[in-house]
Amino acid sequence: MCGIAGIIHRGKSSGVGSEMTDMLQALKHRGPDSTGYAIYGDIAGGDLIMRVKVAEREDLDKGSKIKAIIRDRVEEVENIIDEHATIRSKDQATDYALRYVLAIKDNPTEMAETIEELEGVEILSLGRRLELVKDLGDAAEVASDYDLKSFNGTHAIGHTRMATESDVDIRSAHPYWAFPYNDISVVHNGQITNYWIMRREMERMGHRFMSNCDSELLAVYTAHNLSNGETLEESLTKSIHEIDGVFTYLVATRDELGMAKDTMAAKPLVLYESDDLIAMASEEVAIRSILPQEIDTYDPYDEEVRVWHT
Repeated sequence: MCGIAGIIHRGKSSGVGSEMTDMLQALKHRGPDSTGYAIYGDIAGGDLIMRVKVAEREDLDKGSKIKAIIRDRVEEVENIIDEHATIRSKDQATDYALRYVLAIKDNPTEMAETIEELEGVEILSLGRRLELVKDLGDAAEVASDYDLKSFNGTHAIGHTRMATESDVDIRSAHPYWAFPYNDISVVHNGQITNYWIMRREMERMGHRFMSNCDSELLAVYTAHNLSNGETLEESLTKSIHEIDGVFTYLVATRDELGMAKDTMAAKPLVLYESDDLIAMASEEVAIRSILPQEIDTYDPYDEEVRVWHT
């Protein structure tokens, strides 16, 4: 079933970490297995933010050896970083999840590709503004572990997951981003029936996939289109005709938030819009968790595409 949510503030930053937590917690009944955030904050200068995991949560149950393995993996990651960047700051939210702010010296793509060759290591996001956090548990648990309620930014998307086809682990949790560092993230509710056909097409063009989840295709597909000069609205509109299945999905970029529904509009989405705030979610209860006053909402129709700017 799963639940998706998005929020964007026009012309200002706000407490999007706290707002998204409240929205996702209200959708907990739609997906108890994992919770994920893609949050867009502010970062000074040309620095990059990298979120990386060096193990899965369940790995911690494998005994004392895993802690030594994790230490070795972190050391390997930082040795690679040192060849390409200067670490301005480092935070370790959990035993297996780290956040780096990096001043890049040379090609960040080479750095990212080398890091992801390490066994057990996955870059969750690498961008100017995007920070992608996902883990097992509900929104309250994940927000507490990663101190997300104090996060300020302009916009965010999030996902509560009920595992139906893939594993219950961080790799299979949403949101997804597109390698290597273009600040694009996606959350999705539905099923893509031509996933493998389109994935092979993307891979032939040089794109990489980190999971077997069909939702990751939407991130790669969007990144491919934008890198070839299309606007987000053009990419969303094209996806309705090129992607088969039943889907509603949200896409965030560095300064935009967009949504698209397929031709059948079977997957729900409720939307609220004002002059300075847009909020959307699988159920109205999520929007009312941050806007308890009397508001008007509406359900986007089939094949509807919308894009908002910060």
